[in-house]
Amino acid sequence: MSHQIFQGFKAPLWVGARGQPGQLVCPYDTMGVGHMVSLPKPLLVVLIAISGMAAQTAEEYKVYTEQPRLLLRPQRLRLLKRERDRQSMRWEQFNVLMSGKAQMPEPGFALALHYAVTGEADSARQAIAWAGSATDLRQIALVFDWCRPAMSAAETRAVSARLIRGAAALAARTDLLSLRDRTLAAIATADIDPAATEAALRDVIQNGWRKGAAPRLREGSDLPPGDALFALFEMLHVIQDNLTIDLREDARDWFRELPALHLLSHYPSAYPSPENEYWIPAFDADKAPDLRIAALSRAAEMEMVAFDNNAVNNQFLQGWLMQDRFLLRSAFGIVYEFLWANPYQPGLSYSHFPLAHHDPKTGGLFIRSSWDGDALWFGRVGKEWQMFQDGKITSLNTRKSREPILLGDTAVCFAKQPVQFELKSVSRVYILGLAPKTLYDVEVDDEEMHEETSDAAGTIEIVFPEGASSGIRIHPPAAATN
Repeated sequence: MSHQIFQGFKAPLWVGARGQPGQLVCPYDTMGVGHMVSLPKPLLVVLIAISGMAAQTAEEYKVYTEQPRLLLRPQRLRLLKRERDRQSMRWEQFNVLMSGKAQMPEPGFALALHYAVTGEADSARQAIAWAGSATDLRQIALVFDWCRPAMSAAETRAVSARLIRGAAALAARTDLLSLRDRTLAAIATADIDPAATEAALRDVIQNGWRKGAAPRLREGSDLPPGDALFALFEMLHVIQDNLTIDLREDARDWFRELPALHLLSHYPSAYPSPENEYWIPAFDADKAPDLRIAALSRAAEMEMVAFDNNAVNNQFLQGWLMQDRFLLRSAFGIVYEFLWANPYQPGLSYSHFPLAHHDPKTGGLFIRSSWDGDALWFGRVGKEWQMFQDGKITSLNTRKSREPILLGDTAVCFAKQPVQFELKSVSRVYILGLAPKTLYDVEVDDEEMHEETSDAAGTIEIVFPEGASSGIRIHPPAAATN
């Protein structure tokens, strides 16, 4: 049976108690028949490692899809054309701005999308003319991909050459925006220079992503700002659409936590503007709100839902998105709103989403007292701790003695000497201001002493029965103080 192990199976799974012989489960062979092979664990580990390397080696970096390849795959393009036919409010706002010759902050993107949906030659001509002298590689790639049927042979040669040169110039970069731009440029020109496209995509995925960006996320990167998060999901979409490679597999835990982390990272109060209201992602207290970043943060949420609309946390995101007062109506935001929103996708009410999220790997922590607009909010933004209340951001010193902050049934306590607190009617406590990644003894009333390790920011989380009244004492282990 050994010959069947390597015939046409996707990924082996070992089943068995630790240290005991297990089974190699081969989902199917070339005949579609599954097999289980009993193997000792050491041999099994070797086989799994070999199969993992073989899976990456077998990845295809050739692009076989037809244009448009970038973001406007057939299903999405059909949805957008249906929105035009139904005269939806997103289409109406986008079309009014385009028909009225409004000054669009990203003209290549806007004009090319208008052409892709309407087929209007004037939009294509303007987009192509803009791309002839522009420097924004992402927008040039979208124009080239979406307006290709309207391009002359000379225009095709000129714009594709600029894209290929632009992609090559980003070869040493591993930031998310550069990886996205290089990916879009490479895929847009796949039929012009297949070898260059294949080499660029191999380098982006194997080096830029798997050796650069993905390890930073796995090792505890802070939540990327809205523009970088949006760029990441544009890249995820075009690689999945054209290569059927899911880049989330290289940072699976981070992507699993992302929707909760992202949702709770916004301040509770809506920010008014002349066009629409915004949810504002947490930012440095010394700066002002950036509405461009807020718009791209919303666009990133729509991308997350579109990428995996069956994930439960993404369904909460969809519920968060489908509030008309936050629909992006500005000349910058409406293009993203029209492209990515799917009002027909059902969502779950975010009012039932958990009110706290803690990531021990990064030390990230966001809490709110409720989902109301006047809720009290607490979180870690960069290297500072913030409290948001009554529309005001307050930076907090975790080593300064102060009373615990109560947010619903969650308490935030600030370490002091000795570290001890008496709390009532809470189910979760976060102790801040301890030494990072340090082992402590934790005593909770009516429980045995146990050890906890503080996270990367010096925080310990303690959970006890809802509504409990408890005293808490924390100190370094006796062995560490001798």
